[in-house]
Amino acid sequence: MNDEELILQFKKREQKIILGELYNRYVHLVLGVTLKYSKNKVDAEDLCMIVFEKLPKRILSSDIKNFKAWLYMVTKNEVFMFLRKKKIFLNENEIEIEDKSESEEIILKESKLNILEKMVQTLKEEQKQCIELFYIEEKSYNEIAKILSLDVKKIKSAIQNGKRNLKIKLEQSEEFKSI
Repeated sequence: MNDEELILQFKKREQKIILGELYNRYVHLVLGVTLKYSKNKVDAEDLCMIVFEKLPKRILSSDIKNFKAWLYMVTKNEVFMFLRKKKIFLNENEIEIEDKSESEEIILKESKLNILEKMVQTLKEEQKQCIELFYIEEKSYNEIAKILSLDVKKIKSAIQNGKRNLKIKLEQSEEFKSI
């Protein structure tokens, strides 16, 4: 079966054998990406396992057109999230560009993401937690409500207010405007 057929089968039956097949096909890709950006073998192996542990839930909640490309981006995002949590920010020279024509765009996006990450940290604690859980960890409103012991309406409100506050902060940020 090709990747798309495996994904459809997994969405229907959630069989671990399908995940095993995807693991066998793509463990080298995931490990390569994690090692490329983390530059640490132990961290890369840990990140590889994290990606595959989160894979079932992500597959079920995503509309995947090209699994390999999707997995590459999921892996890359997981590494960048890990590095940000460790307060390690990549600069333009550390990001290897696969396609020269996209290099400027990728660098701009990464710079903007770094600024956005800093701005999220300045939000009120409840807004910050809700934004991180919803957008970074991809939790649902109900999951966030359980984690934070808050009402779903409070979660929605905190996310909406957090987004509005981020927009205001970014519009006022000279650093962000200059990019």
